Amino acid sequence: MGNTRGAVRIVVAVVGVVVVAAYAALLAVNALVLDPLAAVPEATLPQIHERIEAAGMSVAGDVRGVVVVASIGVALAIAAAVVGLAARLPATVVAVMHLGVLAAGAPATFQSGFWLGMDVADTFPTGGGAHTIWAGVLYLTSLAAFVAIPVVLAVTAVRTRNTQRQRQLAAG
Repeated sequence: MGNTRGAVRIVVAVVGVVVVAAYAALLAVNALVLDPLAAVPEATLPQIHERIEAAGMSVAGDVRGVVVVASIGVALAIAAAVVGLAARLPATVVAVMHLGVLAAGAPATFQSGFWLGMDVADTFPTGGGAHTIWAGVLYLTSLAAFVAIPVVLAVTAVRTRNTQRQRQLAAG
């Protein structure tokens, strides 16, 4: 039984990191590639960058900002996995930690849209909001993770209570 729990914990930790990394990758690709191209469909990405730079703004700074935000999420997911495995926390606790990182992705998605997105809006005749469906996908993923946290905790509490009752009935 202990080996099974350890294997499940490892799988949950690895899957958690992979899911957060995929979220972070989509966040970065959307903010740095997909959204600018959707905002200015008549231009290529290099043309967009060239005009932004010519207007006196820093595309490199925008890229750094988005990459740092995305990297923080991945670092948090790795930390959750390492701490969860090292402390031999239950798989549900490791899952909840990763769900928390995903839920925190909503403000990260919002912030990441500002850097290059605002430079595009200031340089081209377009609004500063999201121009693709992918920001919505990220927000919905964060919302689903946020909702899943109490669900996972409630299911775990019910299972734990039922297991304790079964043990009590078996003992006496």
